[in-house]
Amino acid sequence: MAEKAFEHIDIAFDTPPKIAVIEARFYEEISDNLYKGAQDVLKRANADITRIQVPGALEIPGAIRMVMNRFDAFLALGCVLRGATTHYEIVSGESARGLMDLTLRHTLIIGNGILTVENLDQAQERAKPDKMNKGGGAAQAVLKMLDLRKNMEKL
Repeated sequence: MAEKAFEHIDIAFDTPPKIAVIEARFYEEISDNLYKGAQDVLKRANADITRIQVPGALEIPGAIRMVMNRFDAFLALGCVLRGATTHYEIVSGESARGLMDLTLRHTLIIGNGILTVENLDQAQERAKPDKMNKGGGAAQAVLKMLDLRKNMEKL
């Protein structure tokens, strides 16, 4: 059964949020589709988007750390496909752990749009903006967390 695509929820900001999209380019077509979905959501929120490309998913946390003081939030996009070796577990687990470590240690807002899938068909289904649009969903999560932070500061 196909997963339902996320619901669009528009959130307004007083000033455009500065968002860095850190994108792993190992599977370029998948990354491009993830970015298209994310870009659509972020543009509707009038976000100031900076696109930063890295070779693969393992490089994303390091790239975020390099620029973490320059942006309001981050969006990690990429794809990890299961193969014949244990490399999949290492890349998917360590990239997710790196993002979570940054989130907790530095109180960063990071949307995780790194797909972890069995094959290219699954990746394409999840990445395409007119299908599951996981890039758009991750961007929506970033906007919701920025809104949460704004509301928490008022308490």
